[in-house]
Amino acid sequence: MVKETEYYDLLGVSPEAGDDEIKKAYRKGALKNHPDKGGDPELFKELTHAYEVLSDRNKREVYDVHGKAGLEGGAGGMGGGMDPQDLFSQLFGGGGGFFGGGSSRPSGPRRGKDLVHRISVTLEDLYKGKVQKLALSKSVICKTCEGRGGKKGAVQTCTSCRGQGVKVMLRQLGPMMQQIQQPCNECEGTGEIMNPKDRCKNCNGKKTLSERKVLEVHIDKGMKSGQQIKFAGESDQAPGIQPGDVVIVLEEKPHPRFQRNGDNLFCEAEIDLLTALGGGEFAIEHLDERALHVTIVPGEIIKPGATKVISGQGMPSYRHHELGDLYVRINVKFPDSIPLDSIPLLENALPPRKEIQKFGKKVHVDEVTLEEPNDRQRRTVQNGDEMDEDDDERGGHGVQCAQQ
Repeated sequence: MVKETEYYDLLGVSPEAGDDEIKKAYRKGALKNHPDKGGDPELFKELTHAYEVLSDRNKREVYDVHGKAGLEGGAGGMGGGMDPQDLFSQLFGGGGGFFGGGSSRPSGPRRGKDLVHRISVTLEDLYKGKVQKLALSKSVICKTCEGRGGKKGAVQTCTSCRGQGVKVMLRQLGPMMQQIQQPCNECEGTGEIMNPKDRCKNCNGKKTLSERKVLEVHIDKGMKSGQQIKFAGESDQAPGIQPGDVVIVLEEKPHPRFQRNGDNLFCEAEIDLLTALGGGEFAIEHLDERALHVTIVPGEIIKPGATKVISGQGMPSYRHHELGDLYVRINVKFPDSIPLDSIPLLENALPPRKEIQKFGKKVHVDEVTLEEPNDRQRRTVQNGDEMDEDDDERGGHGVQCAQQ
């Protein structure tokens, strides 16, 4: 029975897995999460460390019995551990990046972190396209000292930490020894030392300077919220490191009149009762300084809440700019009152009224009228609506009036 299973869980194997199964699981996870392939560098390191322990018989025995605490305490002889890239290169045939070969370490500089910046864009921007300027501050290598931090030959490797920038200290913790890493106080964690008088006056020995950079972000028609625009190599510079990318992520602002679903648009329009029954016209203001003049042909009855479509007036698709459709939900506004002398005209134009339901002789019929609710009654109606919403959320059923 093992004490901990974290390393086994990282590789996706059981504690009873054999060496071949562990190696196969690591190869699969390492290929997927390698930084050169866009994977997570921290997860790659964790996978490599887990494999380093479980592939060593002695370390695995210590881990199974004592867990990570036993390894850190020195019971398994862990030491500083192997560089994840070295272990990966041993398994996959050398360095030179993700698919390189021939050397025990990857060739070329390490890649810096990407700088992610989010910008808000309107639906109009995504409909018409736009060029937006973005100003940002980035670190650039000092041209005066060419990233050395001082005069040529003045920068020396720190002998105290051997250029690592950290020192490993041993501390006794009960019967075990624990390893602790702490920054080197001789070089202040840089791994290098130089005479202060030889330090570069332009960057004060920091090797880099802050520079303002203005990028032109081309937002193409049809782009969507969450889409990324990359500027290769425009992230922070540092000596010996390949600059990462500046990644722009688009965030679409809510629109007051339109909602977007893929390449289609949805909106609402209000028409009066006369237009709904006898035809007429209304207009929709679009996203590109245009208005759509919509005609309802006389004789077509528009019911409240009806949804109609206007083909080819939706969003342009990304790259090809083919237009989607515009869906219009129509709300019918009823008049507050109507002249009594107009009612006979309505009776002639509209279908006859539905006959009132007939009841048996045993049913007593009271004469009542519909009234506008007062303030108290209006609050009751509102509270009732809220209760119905709660019932819907709980899967309940509201009470409905019977329609005859």
